[in-house]
Amino acid sequence: MGKMISVEEWRRIMNGYGASIWPAQIVFFAAAIVLVALAMLKPGRIWDVLIKLYFTVSFAWNGIMFYLIHARGLTGSVYGNALYCAIFMLVSVLFAVDIFRRRMSFSLPRARWRKFATVVLLFLIFCYPLIGKLLGHPATRLLFPGAIGCPTTALALVLLTTSLPRVDRTVYIILLVFAIPATPFLQIARYGVYEDGIMLVSGIYALVMLILYRKNRPARAVT
Repeated sequence: MGKMISVEEWRRIMNGYGASIWPAQIVFFAAAIVLVALAMLKPGRIWDVLIKLYFTVSFAWNGIMFYLIHARGLTGSVYGNALYCAIFMLVSVLFAVDIFRRRMSFSLPRARWRKFATVVLLFLIFCYPLIGKLLGHPATRLLFPGAIGCPTTALALVLLTTSLPRVDRTVYIILLVFAIPATPFLQIARYGVYEDGIMLVSGIYALVMLILYRKNRPARAVT
């Protein structure tokens, strides 16, 4: 990837993207709220399928509409944008494949502490645009789950933890890498996207849960 772009250029790209796709972000946001609420309150195969379909569409949207079309200069390199597009398209395809594999299923965990953590993290993820507004970001730069990569990644990771141990490990690892290493240094420190702390916390939680499941796999200690 090329040289990191300036804060001003980053804001220009984000503002342009937000203005260009309006009101798609509202559609993605509303769909996510409805699907997640239904899946958590009344788990079932239909909601699993629709959530996977949602992520299939949203990750493909981010790969193509964001990285290839509206944010071509975001990574400072054409190759960097192409790489991110390819990664997001891979995640999209893997969610689509699981519609037929039926490996992943989403529901509130049975353990009380995990149920609490899941609800709190989902609530924070859906507060992404509100927090951005409180931080003084213009409407065109608010981050909505489904329409932009960071909150979409956070949402996917939290939901994937509810499906452990039956998850697509490739998707899980890709999203962990996207969520954790660069967030404190790029989105937060360099570009002032403090709401991306939610993605960082979601990523850390997802990593901890993956480690716990691997460590306790024979005993099934984490439920």
